[in-house]
Amino acid sequence: MRIYDISQEVFGSKVFPGDPAPKMQAVMRIAEGGKCNLSAFSMCAHNGTHVDAPFHFYEQGKTIDKMDLSRYIGIAYVAEHTGVVTAGDAIAILQKARETDRRSRKRILIKGQAVVSLEAARVFAEAGILLLGNESQTVGPEEDSRDVHLQLLGAEVTLLEGLRLGEVEEGVYFLNAAPINLGGLDGAPCRAVLVELGYE
Repeated sequence: MRIYDISQEVFGSKVFPGDPAPKMQAVMRIAEGGKCNLSAFSMCAHNGTHVDAPFHFYEQGKTIDKMDLSRYIGIAYVAEHTGVVTAGDAIAILQKARETDRRSRKRILIKGQAVVSLEAARVFAEAGILLLGNESQTVGPEEDSRDVHLQLLGAEVTLLEGLRLGEVEEGVYFLNAAPINLGGLDGAPCRAVLVELGYE
């Protein structure tokens, strides 16, 4: 069984323009006479590898602690794509996932420098997927991803952003991307991993 860590290390992670960067503070250190090593840290809920809840763009949307964990844990399909993901690309990705393992079409991870278009977001939302993941710090164009977020989060498609899929080949895996349980927040960091499945 092979496990792929597809998360960014938090303090060295990419930060979306304008978001506060993660910071670490040494509260106590053994080397300085402390009883133990004790650290504190602060970060934006959307630093590094993280998930978005509907509340991120909807005032009455669900917060991260109200989201069903089954969205983040289960069979997923990794599809490789570079450039804009069109509606046709989204249809093709869903079809390939369905043909490979029909369970995997509910959680789609896009490997590569890909930008999800509004038209593709509509396809994914209408298909009833549970989760859409990508390597960028945001789905949609970085300069204005609001409409793509509204389309997906409005359909309660949870977003898993800031992945690192470089070592992962296209195919079906078991995903665990459970977020930290942060009550009332619009998103949360997670330690996302993929587990290789054995097919006979």
